[in-house]
Amino acid sequence: MLLAGCKKASGPPALGAPEVTVMTVVAHDTPVDLEFTAQTQSSREVEIRARVDGFLDRRTYAEGDEVKTGQTMFLMDPKPFQAALQTPRGQLAAQQARLTVAQQNLGRVKPLAAQQALSQKDLDDAIGNEKQAQAAVISAQGQVQTAELNLGYTTIKSPLNGLASYARQQDGSYLIANSSGLLTYVYQLDPIWVNFSISENEMLHFQDQISAGKLLFPPHSEFVVVVELADGTQFPQHGTISFANPAFNTDTGTFLVRAVLANPKGTLRPGQFVRARVEGAMRPNAVLVPQRAVLQGAKSHFVWVVDDQSKAHQRVVEVGDWNGDNWFITDGLKAGERIVVDGAIRVVPDVPLKIAGTVASTQTGGTTIVEKGGASAPQLSEGAHPMPPGAASGASQ
Repeated sequence: MLLAGCKKASGPPALGAPEVTVMTVVAHDTPVDLEFTAQTQSSREVEIRARVDGFLDRRTYAEGDEVKTGQTMFLMDPKPFQAALQTPRGQLAAQQARLTVAQQNLGRVKPLAAQQALSQKDLDDAIGNEKQAQAAVISAQGQVQTAELNLGYTTIKSPLNGLASYARQQDGSYLIANSSGLLTYVYQLDPIWVNFSISENEMLHFQDQISAGKLLFPPHSEFVVVVELADGTQFPQHGTISFANPAFNTDTGTFLVRAVLANPKGTLRPGQFVRARVEGAMRPNAVLVPQRAVLQGAKSHFVWVVDDQSKAHQRVVEVGDWNGDNWFITDGLKAGERIVVDGAIRVVPDVPLKIAGTVASTQTGGTTIVEKGGASAPQLSEGAHPMPPGAASGASQ
């Protein structure tokens, strides 16, 4: 009984202070990158077509190879056009002979008319005949030039340096210029275009953030476009935005943007799907914290703020976009405050914490903010406008 009375009452062991790491909030300008799914396009895609009707003799290029400006690609049968050229040449020679006779006749009539040996009507007739002969020569020269052009069209050459596609017509085919005249395509690879799309919601989101002073675009929208290939490697050449469609696509609800990149080795080919990272935007006085420091509550996100007595207090925050492994906090935190980063799940309100270490500020430039870009970019029409309308003007303000 004495031993039983001396026993201490049993109970749960006392819990120690939660061990956490903390970070001091820092706010300053943070570069952000906008990332989109994009598709490459030839900067010049030319149709090689027959311009006259006739038989195709042979193809003189290797399908899929690079061709140079002026290189012969197809030869049509020239014999019908050579024969057709002889007729206008004969007509030209006849008209030139008539012109010579008219000029000689006028040369004889003028001095006689000056001596009043011939009437004024005879002089006028001679002048008129000479002018008619000159006009007939000009007409005949035009017919000769047309026939020579048709003969020249039987030799079909490349108008640019580029990559040639496969032949749509085989040797011996009869070509009709208006219907079956398509022979192949030539694609210019340097420079190359990279097209991507911005949704209407994204553009409105950008404009709202610019108006609120939470996002800045570079002056004159001088963005730098970095392309990432399908295997994750980065294309060595960087580009600039050269065109933005001034109107939305009513079918997809997207706004089309085009970047142009140097492609000297032809690494990028038309139709490839790539990732386009647009660099140059800035978030002024941004607060960036690790994602693991932000917890999801029943109604909102929150973080644990550590006071001077190393006690944690729950703080509701408004989160923005992701930036790699970090999160932009648009409201709820101030510079200089300390927050819990690691061990936040073990924190109890108003209980002293054991601070095991300090995490460095995550305010570093060059990280990527992944926006939800469109899946593919359709072909762009001609024009010029850099990035979303109104967004750039807001940035300059």
